[in-house]
Amino acid sequence: MDFTATLVTGTGFWNPIIWILAFLITFIVAYLIWRSGVSTYQKGTEQVKPYLSGNAEPDKNAVHIRGGNLYWGFTEGLKGYYSRLIPLHTGDLNDYMLWYFGVVIAVFALVVIFL
Repeated sequence: MDFTATLVTGTGFWNPIIWILAFLITFIVAYLIWRSGVSTYQKGTEQVKPYLSGNAEPDKNAVHIRGGNLYWGFTEGLKGYYSRLIPLHTGDLNDYMLWYFGVVIAVFALVVIFL
């Protein structure tokens, strides 16, 4: 059995020697890039903080974007729909299941009647 032979398929080829060489070359290049890094890096110092042009990092709550801000145009455009829909949301799962089963029964009745 020849392990260096190339297996030719309808869509490509497989040669184990080429793959081993490719992995070795990739590993050597990655190692050289890693070695060229700065060796003075120290964990747990000022070096690990994000650089924000010399400004202090703001509090996480101060920079958090709320969903209301993110979807403002969408909710503003459908304000008429939401103004009628929001009072129906009671937060009670029983109410939501009642609406669900009511709609399923109505659709089922329409299917039975018209088919």
